[in-house]
Amino acid sequence: MKKSYLKLVRSSLRTIRHPHLRDRAWWRALSRPVADRRLWIPCRDTVAAGLAIGMFFSLMPMPFQSIAAILLAIRFRANVPFAFAACWISNPVTTPAILFGQCFLGNWLRDSLGVPMPHFLSHVQFHVPKVGMFNAASFVLGTMVSGVLAALLSYPLVHAFSALLPHHLPVRPCEKTK
Repeated sequence: MKKSYLKLVRSSLRTIRHPHLRDRAWWRALSRPVADRRLWIPCRDTVAAGLAIGMFFSLMPMPFQSIAAILLAIRFRANVPFAFAACWISNPVTTPAILFGQCFLGNWLRDSLGVPMPHFLSHVQFHVPKVGMFNAASFVLGTMVSGVLAALLSYPLVHAFSALLPHHLPVRPCEKTK
């Protein structure tokens, strides 16, 4: 598994630093932060942060989730491939179930806990046949809560995985490599 990951990292970095693109100033400005090798080496802390960032953005209904996850992973020095791969959880097959789950979660939180939401969101309602009535306030609340919960759960799960199988995910901080 480690060899295939390292092969993926090498080919991705080789693609980012392709000779035809390397001479262009705009590409260098975009690719230099992504090509930092420290962001691609898996260790416990960077993988946990990258997965938490990716899980949060995977549950946000927005275009280009992976780009937002990569930019935030670069900013917080997290593992870029894990942040990018976690965004694949929401795909055309799983998105309808995720969206319905987020609507139900938002409705449940608003009904049981009485979470206040802005009035302009509460007035936007939509009806899903054979399911029920939802409004934008419930959807926004469910989206945010599910994203934060997924991020908060993934971080300790990576640490538990590292504690159980230390040879797969090293505990040491990632060193600077050139």
